[in-house]
Amino acid sequence: MPDQLAAALRPNESPALLDFQHISVMRGQKTVLDDITLRIQAGEHVAILGPNGSGKSTLIKVITRECYPLARPDSSLTILGRDSWNVFELRPLLGVVSNDLMSTCTRDITGLEAVLSGFFSSIVTPAMRTKAQEVLDLLEVPHLADRFMDEISSGEARRILIGRALVHDPLALLLDEPSNSLDLHATLELRDFVRKLAQSGTGILLVTHHLPDIIPEIERVILLQKGRIFADGDKQQLLTAERLTQLFGLPVELARRDGYYHLW
Repeated sequence: MPDQLAAALRPNESPALLDFQHISVMRGQKTVLDDITLRIQAGEHVAILGPNGSGKSTLIKVITRECYPLARPDSSLTILGRDSWNVFELRPLLGVVSNDLMSTCTRDITGLEAVLSGFFSSIVTPAMRTKAQEVLDLLEVPHLADRFMDEISSGEARRILIGRALVHDPLALLLDEPSNSLDLHATLELRDFVRKLAQSGTGILLVTHHLPDIIPEIERVILLQKGRIFADGDKQQLLTAERLTQLFGLPVELARRDGYYHLW
């Protein structure tokens, strides 16, 4: 591990995975993130919940350094204690599974090649190939190694992309609308696997508008509305019918079963 990465991860310093202070982002003349302040520790399990258009996608792009906030005297943004990163150094520490990536990888490459692409290297070593195969085994999809990505189901493709994010054993996994386009069986399988990752110590940062995506291991939720943080705190206190009615702008009813929340 490079010295600068080791410095970011010294246990006695315990830098936050994400530390945003008064972050705002403009798209053209529109403010899409407005004065966002949040701090998420490495290893913490957090869900960011909000309706479409609330700024979730832009927030993901700020985290992955695809989008930059306005430069203001009172604003700051650090990831693992640093305000600047080489993206290729950051990605192994924060595994990202996004819908944009799903579109990019749905083409004529095999499952194994898709997982290997997580190494961002033009030279594939035997160790990389071994690690990629181990990840496929972990995900219980070794049979997809030689299947083309544009020939497999959405659920299988989502597992492959998670494998791509896991080849570096990242500190945290960022999941963008993970159940999008999945059928019921694939959704339940995915949730079970994400639970296993959370229980093994991988931090889970889940971004969604779909309440049942929030696995029981997630105890903190951040509610996002119109580009601002509407609420941030304990899941059981924030996930109420009254508050979610305010968040989504229409009357809702809420039920909880086996640690999951359901909304209608």
